[in-house]
Amino acid sequence: MSSGKPLPETWLKNQQAAKATQVAFDLDEKLQYSIRKAALDKGVSPSDQIRTILGLSVSKRPKRPRLTVSLNAEDYVILAQKYGLESESQLEIKKRVLDDLVNFVDTKLTK
Repeated sequence: MSSGKPLPETWLKNQQAAKATQVAFDLDEKLQYSIRKAALDKGVSPSDQIRTILGLSVSKRPKRPRLTVSLNAEDYVILAQKYGLESESQLEIKKRVLDDLVNFVDTKLTK
């Protein structure tokens, strides 16, 4: 059902993004490290670094810097035991993990 009106620009961009295909490259470990390090040194994602190397445009939208880790049910049980919590207390576990990460960095900086 089309009303004859053109789609808003944001919808068009969403359509284009939906058509994008992620491409993975199996590179030598040293090559991967070099690309990741260059990205880290420039404060960009490895994907943006690859786009720059290839001469492709890089989005200018601000990105929320974050680190991710996948945790399964068994991981939550282990972490809950470590922190003396119930495994269902995922928000509190996440807070404690964040504390551990901050302490890790603080320890590295004081050495």
